[in-house]
Amino acid sequence: MGKLLAVLGDIHANLDALETVLADCREQGVTDYLCTGDVVGYNARPHECLEIVRSLGCPIVMGNHDHYVSSLQNLDDFNPHAAAVIEWTREQLSQEEMTFLSELPFVSTRMGITLVHATMDDPESFGYVFDHLQAEAHFTHQVTPLCFHGHTHCPMIYEKQIGAVYRIDAQDFRLPVGRKYFVNVGSVGQPRDGDPRAAYVLYDPMARTIRFRRVEYDVAAAQAKVREAGLPERLAERLAVGQ
Repeated sequence: MGKLLAVLGDIHANLDALETVLADCREQGVTDYLCTGDVVGYNARPHECLEIVRSLGCPIVMGNHDHYVSSLQNLDDFNPHAAAVIEWTREQLSQEEMTFLSELPFVSTRMGITLVHATMDDPESFGYVFDHLQAEAHFTHQVTPLCFHGHTHCPMIYEKQIGAVYRIDAQDFRLPVGRKYFVNVGSVGQPRDGDPRAAYVLYDPMARTIRFRRVEYDVAAAQAKVREAGLPERLAERLAVGQ
């Protein structure tokens, strides 16, 4: 029996989405997990989500919200809504959990696969990749044939061939030998591609296949938790529309 990897990212403290995704992973026969970061932020269950992800025993890289929460940096330059959530999240986590987040690596390589939250060309700056030109800068630093990332919350494939980089819409895909791939796994807890369903990726290393999974979860329950916590209403509303 070969391995089947689930790659999860941008969970963003959405417990309802995470639990539903993990149930789907079990149904799909997942054997191992990888996490592209941002376990916390935006939603109302940071402690529970962090506890669950840590229990998976999987590699986790540092997301920008993981960094903002655990670094205790000044938030004066932040959007007021974002700053409010970061401050609230800090109050929900123990000192041990804050330390754990602060010590996450920006890049991790396991089993010939690289994980980064944003990009390899400057992982600590958390730049966004929305097109092939931005992906090209990343590829100059990608050593392994396959790298998974998140950050934009929009599933996507970038392919590097000799002399060219191509953007490929998210789809089930077999990775040809001899090319490099930079795969955005989408967001478990706050999709932004117009589809409110939780997103993650399945990777079969023997077959070299990637499958993009979308899973319906109880959005209303997640929204209720955001409102009960007194977090900005916008954060609850956007869950229903995937924006």
